[in-house]
Amino acid sequence: MSPIRTGDEALAEAPARVLIDAEAGVPPSAEGVAARRALLAHPAVLLVGIVLASLNMRVALASVAPLVGEISSAFGLSSTASSLVTSVPVLFLGVGALVAPWLGRHFGAERVLFAALLLLGVGILARVLPSVYALYGGGILVGTAIALLNVLMPGIVKRDFPDRAAAMTSVYTGALIAGATVAAAASVPLEEALGGGWEASLGFWSLLAGVAALAWLPQVLIAKGRTGHAVRAVPAAGAKPPVSVWRSPLAWQVTLFMGGQSLWSYVLIAWMPTIFTDHGMSRSTAGMIFAFNTLTQIVGAFVVPLLAGRMRSQRPLIVLVTTLVAAGYAGLLIAPAEGAWLWAALLGVGQGGALGLALTLIVLRSGDAVTASRLSGMAQTVGYLLAAAGPLVAGALHQATGSWTLPISLVLGVCAASLAVGLLAARNRTV
Repeated sequence: MSPIRTGDEALAEAPARVLIDAEAGVPPSAEGVAARRALLAHPAVLLVGIVLASLNMRVALASVAPLVGEISSAFGLSSTASSLVTSVPVLFLGVGALVAPWLGRHFGAERVLFAALLLLGVGILARVLPSVYALYGGGILVGTAIALLNVLMPGIVKRDFPDRAAAMTSVYTGALIAGATVAAAASVPLEEALGGGWEASLGFWSLLAGVAALAWLPQVLIAKGRTGHAVRAVPAAGAKPPVSVWRSPLAWQVTLFMGGQSLWSYVLIAWMPTIFTDHGMSRSTAGMIFAFNTLTQIVGAFVVPLLAGRMRSQRPLIVLVTTLVAAGYAGLLIAPAEGAWLWAALLGVGQGGALGLALTLIVLRSGDAVTASRLSGMAQTVGYLLAAAGPLVAGALHQATGSWTLPISLVLGVCAASLAVGLLAARNRTV
């Protein structure tokens, strides 16, 4: 296996290429170039930082689902109000994605990611305060922090590992899902082990955010004052003018596929354990199946981006992941408890593959790091705003009908729409 080449090494092999800052869209100053070389001279630091930051991208969301019933009982919430516990963070995944590119341009990705990890820890702790307002307010902080991580990571990967972008996307997507798996599996056992109820179980995950912030700190210190973000140089001769992703049909196709796969995933994050318990399953068993679903996502998250990077068109992968997800949802509709483990496996591989493919499409459909950063911001802003409606609408329909038939049927319609738009996004073109 050939070693991973960083962006600096690739630049050395192709001197004609222009080093463009992924967030600012301009050539950095001489000090900025020196800072990048200092960071890339320590690839282990960079990799550890990326992996630990990625572990935090879903932990605060996945750890809530097995405890929604207890949280609802503690605050006397209805099904619709309970869905807001997961919908509010997802909504602010979209809202936070709006400001992420601006923050990256003005302060640099390293500083913003460090601040996002600190904000995530604060948001997790806020949710365990004895107030329903703190519960939802903490969700706002959690969603905003994760949005910053989500949006800036593809640009960093494209910038620092341009020749291994698909492989690195596989690494950080796998870490993201691994964190969610551990959180989903450990939520109920942690509640019992810590003896402090659901509050202690949720609050525990602030420690992981703190560890990741410490791991990211060396990059902040290396780049401090020398990233070139304070220098507003004009684009170098030969550099492409900035692409308006909001006017690109291809960018919208990538964005809508991101939205579809996010919606079907967050409906499951919010309601999968509840669907099982509503059909007579115990909370602990439902939590274990939910964790198994998250665990199997690692398979798709690792394999699909690697395959996507080797293919000119990713259309077969679009068909594969959407079919798996649709089959799993159909199983939840027909025999939710009887085939729970099978449906969880089908959904897991499909969810992980779809997420990895959506993130990989952002990189593959972008001609450079600047476009990747901007397309990432667009896809995740619009995508997560669409996805935020999923848990809320599913909960409201369940409350109105007393059944999961209509909510699941609507998600199957989302799968069909995602297949159609995904086939367009998977064509071998760039924005």
